Parts: sequence; C-alpha cells; structure tokens
Amino acid sequence: MLAGGADLQQPTPAVEKPAVEKPAVENPAGRWRAGRLRRNMLVGAVLAWAVAITALLFLRTGDQRETPGAAVPSASPSASEGPLSVAEVYRTLLPSVVLIQATTGGNSAGGAGSTTGSATGTGVIVNADGTILTAAHVVDGGGTITVTYADGTETAAVVAGADAAQDIATLTPARLPETVVPAVLGGGAAVGDDVVAIGNPLGLTASTTSGVVSGLDRVARGEAARISGLIQFDAAVNPGSSGGPLVNDQGQVVGVVVALANPTDAGTFIGIGFAVPIGAALGAGQGDGQVPPL
Repeated sequence: MLAGGADLQQPTPAVEKPAVEKPAVENPAGRWRAGRLRRNMLVGAVLAWAVAITALLFLRTGDQRETPGAAVPSASPSASEGPLSVAEVYRTLLPSVVLIQATTGGNSAGGAGSTTGSATGTGVIVNADGTILTAAHVVDGGGTITVTYADGTETAAVVAGADAAQDIATLTPARLPETVVPAVLGGGAAVGDDVVAIGNPLGLTASTTSGVVSGLDRVARGEAARISGLIQFDAAVNPGSSGGPLVNDQGQVVGVVVALANPTDAGTFIGIGFAVPIGAALGAGQGDGQVPPL
C-alpha cells in the first residue's frame, strides 16, 4: 500500500490468444489464367523457332545465289543437231566417192577399123557389199572399167545393171578397199535446199562444189535420150562429174549427177546441172535415209 491511502490494483497481464489460420480458398480463375499463359508461351516458342528456321534458310539460299560455284544446276535442253557445212559434207562423203575410168569402143585385138577412147566419171558406194552407183553413159562403151577408191586402191569392175531411160548404172567391183564406207541415201529435195556435188570434173579428182536446188521435175537431154523428173541445181559440174553424188546438208545423197545445161557444143558448165533423184536412181521411190539392199 502506497502513501495517501489509495489502493492500487496490479494490472492483469494480457493473455495472447493463439492465431487461428484461415483455410486456403482455391481460386479457379487464377488457375485458368496460369494455364492460358503457359499455352501462349508454348505457341510463342514455336513461332520463334519457325521464324529462326526460315531466316536461316533464306540466308543460305542468298549465299548460294551470290556464289557462282554454289549455284544449283538447272535442267536445260541439249543442243539440236544443225546442218553440216560444205567441208563437213565433203569429209563425210569422200570415203564413199570413187573415180571411174572406162575405155570405150574398139575390140581386144585393136584391129583395123576399130575406134577406142576413154571416159572419166564418178561413182558413189551405196551398199556394204561395195555396189557402186554411177551414170550409165560413163560406162556404156563396152570396154574395161577401172575404179579407184578414196584410199588409192584400184580395181576392175563390171556393169551389174543399167537403166538407159534414167542414165543410171550399177557396178560390181572385183576388189574392195580395206574399209568400205557406203553413203547414206536421203529423201526428196526441195527448191532452195543447200546441196554439194562431189566428183572428178575434167579429171580433177575429189573436187567439191556447192549451191542450191533451183528447180524440180526438169527434163534434160541425156547422152542417149531425154530424161524427165530431174533435180535442177546450180553447184558447178563438168565432164567427169557425171555419176557423182548430189548431197544435202545432212550428208545424205539425194541425187546422181547425169547432165548439165549448155546451149552450145562446148559441154561445159554455165550454171545449171541436173541429177536423177536417188529414189528414181534406185527404182524404188523416195529414199528413206537408209542404205538400201541393192
């Protein structure tokens, strides 16, 4: 008890109540938002990956375009075969062309009253067996026939057949060269086609000239008769060219030279020659580009 007579009560100590934890309450809206966020993140990652791959491919393609060595090859059509030059036609046909030398008239004894002469012409090998196609007037003298091949081989030959109406003859040689090269026989010719004539004009062996087909179905005077259905051309030919091949720019024989036009008796070329179409020369219509079984 303190002075002054007043009683003081001691304060009652406060008693702390234990905290009561409230049970957690689930939030469905929050869980839905969290799931949506995860999906958005996943979609974003996929999009970012796709963008990165696209950019990488674009950069690599750009590098290939800029670097010539890395360019991707592209398909392109192969070059088509064009026409042959005159030189190429000449080289192709020359192994098939022969020089023909024939004696005319006379008899084996060379008796009184006999006349002898000689003729020079050209022929072309048209079959693997060595058959030679030529002009009939070159070999119709009834004498001996000598054939000289491009490799220099010489041999005797005999007439196997002749067509006076077309001025065409075929020869069978007694001997063949080491390599027989038959010519390829072509089809029909057209006006304006480029052509090459190969032969032995005036004895000048293995000569070639070029020109164009200047007319078709012509009629000309041959050695024995008038010949119809001829190819007219302007490649230069002269005596000695008879029987030689007229060749197109594919290296195919389209005709056999048999005559030239000349209003005088000179018998030299003035710009027009004539050839029997190869089909008529073979007696079997148009050629088909193949060597026929003569």
